Amino acid sequence: MMRSNLKFSDEEIAHLIQEYKRSDDSGGMTFNQWPMGFSLQQVERIIKDRGLSESLRTFLEKMLLWPHLKQNANYYGSDLEKARVKTEKLLFQNSEEGSSVPAYVLPEDQWAPMVNGDIAAMDEETAQQWFCLLHEFIKVSGSKPSAKYLKTTSELIDSIGAKPFKQQVYRWIEEVISMNVIETVHSYNNSQYHYSTYAFLHEKNQVLLKGLVWSLTKFHDSQTLNWVAKLTVRAFQKIPGTGPTAASVGNACIYVLGHTKGLEGISHLSRLKLQIRQTNTKKLIEKYLEESSAKLGVSSHEIEERSIPDFGLAEGRKSYAFEDYKLEIEIRGIGQVTSTWIKPDGQFQKTAPAFTKSKAKHKEQLKKAKNEVAQIKKYLTSQRDRIDRSYLYDRVWKQEDFSKYYLHHGLISFLAKDLVWEFNDGNKFVSALYQEGQWIDYNGQDLDWIEDSKEVRLWHPVNVTSEEVMLWRAFFEESQRKQALKQVYREVYLLTDAEIQTGVYSNRMAAHILKQHQFNALTALRGWRYSLLGAYDDGKSGEIARIPLKEHQLEAQFWVDELAADDAFNDTGIWDYVTTDQVRFLNNLGDGVPLSDIPKIVFSEIMRDTDLFVGVASVGNDPQWIDGGGLRQEYRPYWHSYSFGELNEIAKTRKTVLEKLVPKLRIAKVSQIEGKFLKVKGKKRTYKIHIGSSNILMEPNDQYLCIVPARGKDSNLDNVFLPFEGDRGLSLVLSKAFLLADDDKITDSTIISQIG
Repeated sequence: MMRSNLKFSDEEIAHLIQEYKRSDDSGGMTFNQWPMGFSLQQVERIIKDRGLSESLRTFLEKMLLWPHLKQNANYYGSDLEKARVKTEKLLFQNSEEGSSVPAYVLPEDQWAPMVNGDIAAMDEETAQQWFCLLHEFIKVSGSKPSAKYLKTTSELIDSIGAKPFKQQVYRWIEEVISMNVIETVHSYNNSQYHYSTYAFLHEKNQVLLKGLVWSLTKFHDSQTLNWVAKLTVRAFQKIPGTGPTAASVGNACIYVLGHTKGLEGISHLSRLKLQIRQTNTKKLIEKYLEESSAKLGVSSHEIEERSIPDFGLAEGRKSYAFEDYKLEIEIRGIGQVTSTWIKPDGQFQKTAPAFTKSKAKHKEQLKKAKNEVAQIKKYLTSQRDRIDRSYLYDRVWKQEDFSKYYLHHGLISFLAKDLVWEFNDGNKFVSALYQEGQWIDYNGQDLDWIEDSKEVRLWHPVNVTSEEVMLWRAFFEESQRKQALKQVYREVYLLTDAEIQTGVYSNRMAAHILKQHQFNALTALRGWRYSLLGAYDDGKSGEIARIPLKEHQLEAQFWVDELAADDAFNDTGIWDYVTTDQVRFLNNLGDGVPLSDIPKIVFSEIMRDTDLFVGVASVGNDPQWIDGGGLRQEYRPYWHSYSFGELNEIAKTRKTVLEKLVPKLRIAKVSQIEGKFLKVKGKKRTYKIHIGSSNILMEPNDQYLCIVPARGKDSNLDNVFLPFEGDRGLSLVLSKAFLLADDDKITDSTIISQIG
């Protein structure tokens, strides 16, 4: 009824709302159970038709004093805070010119003191302008802002001034980014049971922040977009057992980045797509990327390439002038950007000159340089991952595009120049590496014709002979060149006889036990989509991790099943473990495709992904897992067979590297490769480190030695050349080998007791 235009008189609507209050006061229906929102819509209609009478104004002013309208939380029923704000707005909009805008005070949380305090410190006129904006922000709803909302907020921002508005907003956003989630531990049943609740932003303040972010659609400058991108990351960081800290705010940020002029916002989205784990969020980002590609008439992959900033870098370097001093930054590796100060006489200086801290101009310039270094580190990692995933997209570049977006791009060139590429000579693709301004082959011979080649693609070992692979490996080892992604040492997965027999599916990665949350994180990192399996009755006994292969009109699937053992689930009902099953490919009709029909590079890359999932998430990699009870004891045979079993393809590659590397190390005299182990003779015992799992057996009786790896980097590896980035397993095997070669110097009592 209340949705209709009931044409109430002033007295009737006042009487009706008064009855809501009387019902609450007498113990009947509580005030928030009555339709206050729709009742105020009736008030709006009355004012629109007849204006705001003095009697109705008097009633609304008295109504605002009722304690019933003071609640902050809205768990069910009418949202009374919105009702209060709407009432204040109605009174303000229909007051005499010169009346004050009603103040808006943020509900209490860890963000509110800053915002409320900043506005309280403003002069009255500025505070009034901000209150107008806050009243707009708090009313937002839905998945995107309306044109009316954007127009209204834009005009209000203009009244404040773009520069002071942005400076204030940056301060508030920075505060949210730095905030921690507050955990409160609760106990019940005489403290026998505990559970936690988590707080980040009050629900009303989250709505307000969402509205504030939407208002930034007005701006397209780099600084604003950088802050929005940072807030996106913070909003999607997970709260244990709850989900993202502020998903609605994160989605608002993605909207802003997807609706910017130019490609800078899209550049951020391209990076965030590889960083954010939530499947729905990835879909939203992909939607904006596809919309941009449709506008420009190019593929979404090309949009991503065109949108990557070069940060003004040349050959991975950039210089900033500070009077007669210079600050030079240089990319040294993934996540490694050095900063060097150069004095007017050309000498190096370790710290920043004193004047950069005393002069406002230089302080701001130095802050900008540091922010740029942080951005470069983030982009290097995300672009490394993007290039690594490009094998699935069947990419072939025109020479001019490759030169612009890869070879001579200020940022990407750092990655591209240590990769092997293939160039079409008119008949076939020929591999080459860029060195000192010239393309060379694996023998170091110049290939002058390459500049005239029309097509370029990323070299993959599955497309060439094993002889060529070995020649490229030898070249990189001899020249001590490290690749940012595993390329010349990349694992190759070819179709087996068993897979030819099964036809449309492979059991190569079946029958493993994986930690489900780790598996879920890995699938998201590699662009797969997966939903966690829970210990509740959802009608599912299994789940499928899947990845779309649009360029090939295929979908790859990796099937898993819940491991439904006693109490093997966490506090939110999610199973701790899953078991693996088959890998298969489906066409657009949902039919299984024979594995023999899958392009060999696609088959190899998908099998490599699934091998990675197993190789990282298997319980066999956890040195402490076997010491537990219950499920762990029941599945002890699997743990042992994986921990010390046959090597998978990733471990075989690791073994190949170790065979060439170990003889060059200081532990060479006490170390040797024996089958699937790196064998190390210590002062007290001899140890066998499994090259796949890095777990350890001690001779003479194959006693298990549990060593839990530290999180930090092992200083023993500082001067060890590893030909590619990203194999933590290789680093673990070597770290344990260095430790055990000097087992008489070990001080950890847990390790000493096991050795003894």
